[in-house]
Amino acid sequence: MILSFLVFLLLFTLIGVSSARLSRGTREDYYLASASVRPWLVGLSAVATNNSGYMFIGVIGYTYATGLASIWLMIGWIAGDFIASMLIHHRLRAATARTGEVSYAGVLANWYGAGQPGLQRLIGVISLLFLLAYASAQLVAGSKALHVLFGWPDWLGAVLGAIMVTLYCFAGGIRASIWTDAAQSMVMVVAMALLLVVAVLSVGGVDSALQQMAAIDGFLDWAPDDLVLPGLAGAVLFALGWLFAGLSVIGQPHVMVRFMTLDNNDSMVRARLWYYLWFTAFYSLATGVGMLSRIYLSHGAEFDAELALPTMAVELLPPVLVGLVLAGIFAATMSTADSLVLSCSAALTHDLLPGRVGSTLLIKFATLGICVLALAWALLNQQSVFNLVILSWSGMASALAPLLVVLSLGHRPAQSLSVLAVVVGLAVALLWRYLGLHNAVYEGLPGILAGLLLLWLGLMAGRYRTAAPAVRHQ
Repeated sequence: MILSFLVFLLLFTLIGVSSARLSRGTREDYYLASASVRPWLVGLSAVATNNSGYMFIGVIGYTYATGLASIWLMIGWIAGDFIASMLIHHRLRAATARTGEVSYAGVLANWYGAGQPGLQRLIGVISLLFLLAYASAQLVAGSKALHVLFGWPDWLGAVLGAIMVTLYCFAGGIRASIWTDAAQSMVMVVAMALLLVVAVLSVGGVDSALQQMAAIDGFLDWAPDDLVLPGLAGAVLFALGWLFAGLSVIGQPHVMVRFMTLDNNDSMVRARLWYYLWFTAFYSLATGVGMLSRIYLSHGAEFDAELALPTMAVELLPPVLVGLVLAGIFAATMSTADSLVLSCSAALTHDLLPGRVGSTLLIKFATLGICVLALAWALLNQQSVFNLVILSWSGMASALAPLLVVLSLGHRPAQSLSVLAVVVGLAVALLWRYLGLHNAVYEGLPGILAGLLLLWLGLMAGRYRTAAPAVRHQ
């Protein structure tokens, strides 16, 4: 089992390191691969980055606890992601080429040419904080899997993950990340499909599995039983919240930068086709495994649901295949962690430090510093992977998605209005979660709507002030 795991781990590392052969030694190449990445690589890389340990550890744990109602995570997330992509992806790629910026914050702050440095620094700070939290969650997810499968100390998996991420980032920057993501994406799907088939057979087939699920009170209900609002209203809000969770992907710098690296804007349709086909297949497999884990694992209330997948792998599969599944889990966490670390590095060196660091050596050392901070956060972390990822995801989405939508629609908000919308969207999302209202609906929904409403009111007020003198003159 350990040998199988280490072989796959070595393979991923070699793939990432080999990308250094194509490195051009520039800041643009380190962060955007000189905008030369092929569509299929962009699609598979985005899937691996988007799903991560959140899918293997967080979603399967949530499905184990919730049951069939968790399917709304998949339906809402993919639908919201797709709706947002139709408006945003090609416009963001075009703005990246037009502005010559290498960071997500830089593109938003310079969308129409005139720079907004205050806005860029604010987005840089928000990205740095939340992406660091997100990266630490990936290291936690990897360490949980290793702890269950090998009995290793909790800290060892996080340290191993941080070392791998550092190697990827030092070797070839975003290109190394994308190459390893594509390979990891394939292993993730194979590992999940393998476990699903074996799990179904182990419980006596599909019919037997459904009968056993039906015997668990509320497990096959279409809505969770702990909704704050009763009946249909609560169910609709629950599903709508996850639609906004999917739409929130446009506020995630580490995912959107994949589409910014595309070789040309005409390839966007093919990149999205790869992305959504692979995404749907993987999410469906993960939901199925999560459902099966509840009937296969007869553990008590003290069982950590986020350990359902690695526990099933140990009990169902021979050692060599357990190593494959573990490699899939670890690959997922590392594919996102390296992307998050690179986005943090871009925020630090390009958006926050004066003079915009251009030396790739200094950029790599900044990346190393980010890795160390993420590792420290992971070792001190007390929250579940699911909660930490959702908090980071909703925070960045509420702050950044409304502005990106407005820019993509052709509007030009002033820097003061953009800054206010970013702050208000983030504040609403955090307050919503602090008050516990996220149990009724995902906090990104009110956060995004608050930012959009503020931007719309500000733009309308600006138009009124501009038009008013002309009316009085007549």
